[in-house]
Amino acid sequence: MVKKYTSMAYANADELIFGQCKFPVKAGLGLEIGAGYTSPEVNYAPRPQAGKSKEKLVKEYERITTDIMARMVQIGAPSVVLETEHVEQMSNNPDWGGAVAHAQKTIMEEYHDEYGIKCALRHTIGDIREDRDYLQLRGDKYNVFMEAFEEVAKNGADMLSVESMGGKEVFDYSILRNDTAGILFGIGVLGSMDMEMVWKDISDIAKKTGTVSAGDTDCAQANTAMFIAGGLLDKNLAHTTAIVARAISAARSLCAYEAGATGPGKDCGYENSIIKAISGVPITQEGKTSTCAHSDLMGNLVMQCCDLWSNESVEYHGEFGGTTVQCWSETLAYDCSMMNVALKTGKAKDLRDILVLSDKYRDPQGYVLAYDNAYRVGQAIAKDGNNNYLRSKNAAIECCNLIEEGVGSGKLKLTRFETNALAKVKADLEALTDDADKFMSDNLTKFKQEVAVFKPENYGL
Repeated sequence: MVKKYTSMAYANADELIFGQCKFPVKAGLGLEIGAGYTSPEVNYAPRPQAGKSKEKLVKEYERITTDIMARMVQIGAPSVVLETEHVEQMSNNPDWGGAVAHAQKTIMEEYHDEYGIKCALRHTIGDIREDRDYLQLRGDKYNVFMEAFEEVAKNGADMLSVESMGGKEVFDYSILRNDTAGILFGIGVLGSMDMEMVWKDISDIAKKTGTVSAGDTDCAQANTAMFIAGGLLDKNLAHTTAIVARAISAARSLCAYEAGATGPGKDCGYENSIIKAISGVPITQEGKTSTCAHSDLMGNLVMQCCDLWSNESVEYHGEFGGTTVQCWSETLAYDCSMMNVALKTGKAKDLRDILVLSDKYRDPQGYVLAYDNAYRVGQAIAKDGNNNYLRSKNAAIECCNLIEEGVGSGKLKLTRFETNALAKVKADLEALTDDADKFMSDNLTKFKQEVAVFKPENYGL
């Protein structure tokens, strides 16, 4: 049974802070997430040649795991989370993923037993439900997809996650055409429908195996928009359009928690601050520490209310300071140490506000995701929380309103390109019907005709 959020977990935005949440999660070996301290979550990828055989891949992950755990103990870090984002061989061959999880957890248990370091292992299954030409969200591939979760859960993974792809075929078509209704349909409606199915099943597996059903992120859609938008000199996509997609994605990613997930939400979900405000679950975030993988315009700001602090995925190889995973885990650990001291000394809100103000007016994306504005987007979602379409639309409209307020204050500056894009998106949204059934019917008709790879049966339609 999916239980929708129709109210906020926090009375006001100022209650949002890093290292603390309404509903902390216990996971792994002595770790509690969101219970008054932050922990680093290290994200990594094996070298391509390691994927040539199961044995080579397991050895690579053993090296990665040992390197991280050894460095954490060397610098006196009290806790760490390891996130293994599956390469395709591991999700397509669930026994490979299970073998990797078992090998990693064995090493982590040794370090925990000898040094007392609190630690947990997250496995993020690859969404393998994609054929060469189209998504196959249900059917044989779905069975292998779920088997991959079960195998890692039985073999040592403590937390289960995925970056699911429902709605992406419509979103990709729409984002290239600045089709606001299509973006909303792809992320907020189709994406939400797929999430509800996927996360009910993942949560059932977690209950059965005694693991944590952690959370999803709209990497396939909202992050795509952010990457296309690029930096301040890029004009491939308006940043105002990208942040509207992100606001919609919060309504979509929230579906995981409504279907049984408990957090921590996954690192690349920049929408997670909105989700934490609504649900009270712990979240992982990435920002300045994700520069090994990509650039964003809010590298300090997104630390504002994280419970785990991540680096995004870095390929395993050598650097002057050690291997990449050792270098990035150490950087993360020092950031967490700073946040934890701020919590202990009563300075957490001061640090939070410094982090936010260092990026808030750099770009409309950071402006909307600043915790005070993220809270307002959350309120817009909760207002019509029972309706996936209306809450997504509400989030998008509130996002536009916030940007207009920021510009009106004189603090947020937009170019003519961005101003025109914002006006178009807002006009598009205000022209949309409030009738969810009509919106669904109109868009099904449209995209069945225009997008050959769109298969309504993927969504049980």
